[in-house]
Amino acid sequence: MSDTRRRVKVYTLNEDRQWDDRGTGHVSSSYVERLKGMSLLVRAESDGSLLLESKINPNTAYQKQQDTLIVWSEAENYDLALSFQEKAGCDEIWEKICQVQGKDPSVEVTQDLIESEEEHIEEMPETSPLIDLPTCELNKLEEIADLVTSVLSSPIRREKLALALENEGYIKKLLQLFQVCENLENTEGLHHLYEIIRGILFLNKATLFEVMFSDECIMDVVGCLEYDPSLAQPKRHREFLTKTAKFKEVIPITDSELRQKIHQTYRVQYIQDIILPTPSVFEENFLSTLTSFIFFNKVEIVSMLQEDEKFLSEVFAQLTDEATDDDKRCELVNFFKEFCAFSQTLQPQNRDAFFKTLAKLGILPALEIVMGMDDLQVRSAATDIFSYLVEFSPSMVREFVMQEAQQSDDDILLINVVIEQMICDTDPELGGAVQLMGLLRTLIDPENMLATANKTEKSEFLNFFYNHCMHVLTAPLLANTSEDKCEKDAVVGSTKSNTICPDNYQTAQLLALILELLTFCVEHHTYHIKNYIMNKDLLRRVLVLMNSKHTFLALCALRFMRRIIGLKDEFYNRYITKGNLFEPVINALLDNGTRYNLLNSAVIELFEFIRVEDIKSLIAHIVENFYNALESIEYVQTFKGLKTKYEQEKDRQSQKLNSVPSILRSNRFRRDARALEEDEEMWFNEDEEEEGEAVVPPVEKSKQEDDFPDSYEKFMETKKAKESEDKENLPKRTSAGGFKFTFSHSASAANGANGANSKSVAAQTSPASSNGSSSKSTALSPAVPAPKVGELVWGCPRGAAAPPWGDKFTLSPAVNPSLLQGGLSGAGLYWCSLIPHPLHRFTVSAFCSCSLAALCM
Repeated sequence: MSDTRRRVKVYTLNEDRQWDDRGTGHVSSSYVERLKGMSLLVRAESDGSLLLESKINPNTAYQKQQDTLIVWSEAENYDLALSFQEKAGCDEIWEKICQVQGKDPSVEVTQDLIESEEEHIEEMPETSPLIDLPTCELNKLEEIADLVTSVLSSPIRREKLALALENEGYIKKLLQLFQVCENLENTEGLHHLYEIIRGILFLNKATLFEVMFSDECIMDVVGCLEYDPSLAQPKRHREFLTKTAKFKEVIPITDSELRQKIHQTYRVQYIQDIILPTPSVFEENFLSTLTSFIFFNKVEIVSMLQEDEKFLSEVFAQLTDEATDDDKRCELVNFFKEFCAFSQTLQPQNRDAFFKTLAKLGILPALEIVMGMDDLQVRSAATDIFSYLVEFSPSMVREFVMQEAQQSDDDILLINVVIEQMICDTDPELGGAVQLMGLLRTLIDPENMLATANKTEKSEFLNFFYNHCMHVLTAPLLANTSEDKCEKDAVVGSTKSNTICPDNYQTAQLLALILELLTFCVEHHTYHIKNYIMNKDLLRRVLVLMNSKHTFLALCALRFMRRIIGLKDEFYNRYITKGNLFEPVINALLDNGTRYNLLNSAVIELFEFIRVEDIKSLIAHIVENFYNALESIEYVQTFKGLKTKYEQEKDRQSQKLNSVPSILRSNRFRRDARALEEDEEMWFNEDEEEEGEAVVPPVEKSKQEDDFPDSYEKFMETKKAKESEDKENLPKRTSAGGFKFTFSHSASAANGANGANSKSVAAQTSPASSNGSSSKSTALSPAVPAPKVGELVWGCPRGAAAPPWGDKFTLSPAVNPSLLQGGLSGAGLYWCSLIPHPLHRFTVSAFCSCSLAALCM
């Protein structure tokens, strides 16, 4: 019982004058040595952490509101509130506070002595009576107004005036005078009443608000506030509240208390937002209690509605019923929009329960129906509701759409309905489309996707999205960049034969939004978007938009390409170079001329990035294909820098080629630098082993197992057959991380070596052991002693003179001689591996001129 009585929620007032929930816990009062006094302590009910530690200061004004609230200010602009679950707990803590301050617990506010002026100390001692109010008569209105205005500067006098007003039932008497003045058209009296009622609101007293905002009094309070002396004519707020603003019960509310609370909250919110002027810097804290009053009313309304499952079930039933007319459905959607807005006042755990209740009742299928309606207001309200759900739990929405995909066609999936609404937004500025694009980005953002032991939400949802939804998203982009569209636009009135972009501003805005989302995908989705771009040749279609007359759209297309290049992915680089996709970018730069604008700077930054990052494949492609066109651009050194980088790399390749042994410089093995680089990329990205090929992983981490022809004569036949081929077989990386290369043999040699079906000779190496021991040969004959550094190594039969086809190499100091292998049974061959290759990062193995393998270090 004690725990329940002292269970509280802690709130703080933020800069926007809204109450922020700091957590739920249990409150106690005890002496804290560090603070040197009795203090209020609140410990979280979840983990026992300290939510609040506040010393009960004798000079701090504490307010008790609505029987279950205690509000006070710790410092300037820092207000705190404790909301008790039970009145008994609030009374208990209030007695502790009053005991420390020496006050009577029957009062609802303690007095702040810090701001009391010295001249009032004798006038208002602790035992002084309440402020004497003038009699409530017409001729006393000016005196009453002056009194109310004068006390606002003193917290003590404000509290005394509030108590006097409350005890004497003075407010109802004032409102009766208002009716008399209005009937008599007494303008001066009405102006005084405006000042009086406004001043009473600024007393910031919850008990007075309960009286003023009751059904009996609230419309007269609104009437008093219509007669602002600064206005030539009074406002018509009551007319708006009674005639224009209609309370619509989408489903009849049988609970009279709930209905009254809804009416009251709407009217009080209207008073705060519309009627009362914006408070000055000195008046900001005067209405904090009014804000609290509205806040707790909203919490109570949501809680009461949420607990009425019959009511919510009926609302959902009508919302999804096909027989419901459009007007009724519009009212239902607007109700849910307001309902979700109110839910933001709930503390986190209650808000979670609220949205889970809505999900259980079927809010997402209902939204799917209403978002496809023609009524713009209904769609707008449904979008707002959807935004609340996505903000609350993107995973809940993703789970729903993936389950839905198993039962429905792609066209009616909720996420595709959202994309179509974005595409079909009729607003020229695409306000709704921008909002929906933001929601889509949240849904496809891997950062908020969950990974569990059983499944990975990221892979599952992205597979779903690219299979079922991406084609809907890119449809407008592909439609507006098609060849048919191109030719049509060129005929209709373009001065450029290749201008194909839509001139319609709204369409350009839409394409810019789609490109922004695709750019986000490039940054966050890796292989999913990579496969899509290459399969659809998407970048080529996007770069068509570089011709748009709308510069912002051209920049979006350029930004898309810049993100792709920024990944420095060789898959993308080969796709760009093979497709010659720099051409539209360079054409846009040249067409821009000498204009120094954002497009010019963005294009140059793209090429500068390539130069600084030294992306060799792109540099070679740009210089070889476009340098003549770019050579004249001298106001930046970017393009000359690209040419310099290109020439330096070309020189390095030439020097390395000149240092290659003669066996490499023969016609059989000669490759130009670009071919070598392309082959290198092929080896790095090869994932599958091919039949009839041998595998050789990096030598320094492996041991070799070689299977050669078992006679020298058969070996020579193999060599001659190999030399007769027109095309050499290059090594390729295997899925295990090694490389593979093919040895072609004649049929007889193959049969003699490995059987009739054998097509290749395998030389397989396995990783070295972790203890660092060197690889050992599995050859059948004893190994020939390894050569030493600087020793000539012959590629010829053991014990024979070097034949014309042989070659010799000097062993480099960089080679570990203990890794060299020699001697093969039957073949009578002496061979050497691990001879440094002068080109790139390669090592050459010469198998007696039989074949050559280039192995990546």
